[in-house]
Amino acid sequence: MKSGQAEIMETSKGIQKSGLMSRRIAILEFILRIVAFFNTIGSAILMGTTHETLPFFTQFIRFQAEYNDLPALTFFVVANAVVSGYLILSLTLAFVHIVKRKTQNTRILLIILDVAMLGLLTSGASSAAAIVYLAHNGNNKTNWFAICQQFNSFCERISGSLIGSFIAIVLLILLILLSAIALSRRH
Repeated sequence: MKSGQAEIMETSKGIQKSGLMSRRIAILEFILRIVAFFNTIGSAILMGTTHETLPFFTQFIRFQAEYNDLPALTFFVVANAVVSGYLILSLTLAFVHIVKRKTQNTRILLIILDVAMLGLLTSGASSAAAIVYLAHNGNNKTNWFAICQQFNSFCERISGSLIGSFIAIVLLILLILLSAIALSRRH
């Protein structure tokens, strides 16, 4: 009789530890979503407000550099804005994961949507990274000159915006892994 009660006690302790670990994973997932949101919205705002004007010989002739001069940078802003909107909306499901234990279907949904948003964010960041590379180094074969020697502030801002977006990419990868771990612990 005592061995049966001992087995029940050990099983209940294992379930409690599993529930506690799932709750910790859900809390970490919630925090990572908030941090990723601030990275993506910060990157979108930083890139969207990037503008620099340089005078050329006289004050009437000026050269301007704006993010919307290049479609890849515009796509970067839109991709970051969409992902930040998704992340703020997904916080509700992440909160449900903290409160409830049986959330297998919503975790699967979040994994699918996280992967889609990861693809969107990665494509936006990589297209912008190619433009930033050209802005810094140019391309002598096609006579594209590096503009960062003249437009310092513009290049610093778009480079900083890329850093925030790539941090968000890493956070989304961690979110996908955490959701997969939480799902695997349930079975």
